[in-house]
Amino acid sequence: MGTRERRDRSNQIDKALRVSFLDCASKYLTKPELVSLAAVGGYGRGELSPASDLDLLILHNGSEKPQAISEFISAFLYPLWDQGRAIDHAVRTRSENREIANEDIRVALGLLDLRHIAGESELSNQVAADALENWRKSREKFLPKLRKSIQERENRSGELAFLLEPDLKEARGGLRDINALRAIEISGAISVSLTRVAESEALLANVRDVLHGDNLRARDLLLLTEQDRVASVMGYADADALMLDVAKAARAVDYLMDLTWHRIDSKGGQSWLRRRKDQKIDQGLVILNSEVTIEDGYDISNDSAIGLRAAAAAAQRGLPLSIDACVLLSEKFSSLPNPWPKSVLNDLVSLIGAGSPMIRVFEALDQDGLIEKWIPEWSHVRFLPQRNVLHRHTVDRHMLETAVHAAALTRTVTRPDLLLVAALFHDIGKGFPEKDHCDYGEELIRPLAKRLGFDEKDCETIALLVKEHLLLSAVATRRDLEDPATIGFVVEKIKEPEALQLLHALSISDGEATGKSAWSDWKAGLVSTLVGKCLAAMAGIKPVSQPDLVPTKSLVDDISITILSNENNAESLDNIEIEIIAKDQTGLLSAVAGLMTISRFNVRSAKTRTTNEIAVMRWIVELDANAQLPSAEKLTDQLKKALSGELDLGRKIEERNENYRKHPGIPTPPPVVFAANDLATNATIIEVRMHDRPGILFNVTRAISRFGVDIKSAIVSTLGAEAFDTLYVTDLEGQPLTGERAQLLATKVENILITHL
Repeated sequence: MGTRERRDRSNQIDKALRVSFLDCASKYLTKPELVSLAAVGGYGRGELSPASDLDLLILHNGSEKPQAISEFISAFLYPLWDQGRAIDHAVRTRSENREIANEDIRVALGLLDLRHIAGESELSNQVAADALENWRKSREKFLPKLRKSIQERENRSGELAFLLEPDLKEARGGLRDINALRAIEISGAISVSLTRVAESEALLANVRDVLHGDNLRARDLLLLTEQDRVASVMGYADADALMLDVAKAARAVDYLMDLTWHRIDSKGGQSWLRRRKDQKIDQGLVILNSEVTIEDGYDISNDSAIGLRAAAAAAQRGLPLSIDACVLLSEKFSSLPNPWPKSVLNDLVSLIGAGSPMIRVFEALDQDGLIEKWIPEWSHVRFLPQRNVLHRHTVDRHMLETAVHAAALTRTVTRPDLLLVAALFHDIGKGFPEKDHCDYGEELIRPLAKRLGFDEKDCETIALLVKEHLLLSAVATRRDLEDPATIGFVVEKIKEPEALQLLHALSISDGEATGKSAWSDWKAGLVSTLVGKCLAAMAGIKPVSQPDLVPTKSLVDDISITILSNENNAESLDNIEIEIIAKDQTGLLSAVAGLMTISRFNVRSAKTRTTNEIAVMRWIVELDANAQLPSAEKLTDQLKKALSGELDLGRKIEERNENYRKHPGIPTPPPVVFAANDLATNATIIEVRMHDRPGILFNVTRAISRFGVDIKSAIVSTLGAEAFDTLYVTDLEGQPLTGERAQLLATKVENILITHL
């Protein structure tokens, strides 16, 4: 086992083939000295595993009759086939070889490893020189094809580092990727640091050798049933230790592959890919060559939040995070405050909530150790295998996949941020054999959630979700759902309807990420039935209470705007608090919402309440990158103009959205609008859930106002990249809307939001 053994194996095969080849050539050909035998592919490199195919190329000059060539080939190959040898062979002239290699990338790649075995060496050398010249000369044609083939192979075989039963050869980060890196290096497009993956190649090849075993069965899939045997032969303590090393090796290959393509893309005018002008998207961040990266010259030493801000920006736009940015962030790492600022927590939630684009961004951060620096608890689950028939992925990758599925369910819960964070960390307690991973996960997540910036109540909710993430599935499949004691058992553990809905979404996400063996329509139906019965027992979900706002000062003029945070403190620009007091009038909330949008504020939260014809509003906003904080006087003047019609807010917002559409971002679920009457407050509740973007609240409130209803109060929140708006409305007589009218209003608002996507 090892490089020397593979080379010795190749040499032994060479000797046997050489004798047989020359003997058959002399018997069947008139000029046996004008043919040659060469090895290509892995055999050509002298890296022959016990059961690997023999990739052979038989070359001739075309002077022999076809019948003679055919008889010669049969005489040479049939004894090998009879021995059970797997042979992949081709018979060509030099010109035929050139023609085929110019069109078929697989042939072109195989020829790069051509090695002469027997016969006319000059002919083999000529074909090898042709192959090298063609590969280098045509790299602008071949490399995009190579990249496409790598992507297609990844789609078929997955990522070696995160699969519980990986294909050592075909999966991303496997042996074929190393060969692809070698081919890129040979092309001369860029220099590839192959030494970085030398140890990875040796390990993966050694594992493959053991997997092939003495029975010479060509198997590259490292099944669970084989892992213990392979680990024992290779001297590992157990299969988990083996798979951890396999995962690390694959990640080194994966990292170098990403780095290599990144460098090719970044060559700009020196390659077939033209360098694009960078486009600023946030403080210190730009899009360059379709990647999010750090702006040239930007000083990150005083901006510890930029890492997660960059990650969220990349994931939400469906773009990669530049490897150069990750390297820079790692080299100049600065710790985040404890607890994290609210803006950083929102960036984390936005990253997690991006769905599948999150995985590649998260992995880019992980490759340079940034995840472990931000979240030390992650180090233990990194690449951690879970060897059972239910799971498809390592622990860390399973949690990422769970978060992806959770991102699709954010419309079903009132606190998507809690769902997403719980999904990402629900198995954080795994890897400690002496401890129950649910109980230990609860122990780990509570201080972690606090450090992330959640308040005490939210920390307890997240801890509950982590501790009980298996509860619903276990109860639904093992207990009688018609027994009141079953419902009582769940309700006793999960006391709040909101927490139950979060747990339901987490259960679905966890099950779907695990796979069909763990989650089926049957199980999903049972869990849904259980949740429905429990919610009925809880008597439904209580609506969000209307805010009770007290103004900081008396209203002297018709409108008073006060910026409560310190304008001169740059750090406060992430959480600017603005108070607006005004005489109530139709369209006021809509005008204020529009004003916030055109002032380039991103709304984090807002509360508004109208009492005795006076509206009081409190807005928590963040300022866009490169935007100037307007004065209270300017905001007041613009609001007056908007209310009088002098300022066209709709047109101004559309102009901002046109710029926003340059980077449309990831696909998201459509908006969802609910309507229900709240007898306790004598109002109709309109609840909007959708992906955040400029102008949402303006469009919502304008539509409601034009419907001929009053907005009495509102609670607006942005959680990560999701907007959740709750508005209390009445008819012009101050009464709740009829059920039919409330539903009609909800439908109208939903249609308007869809139109403005």
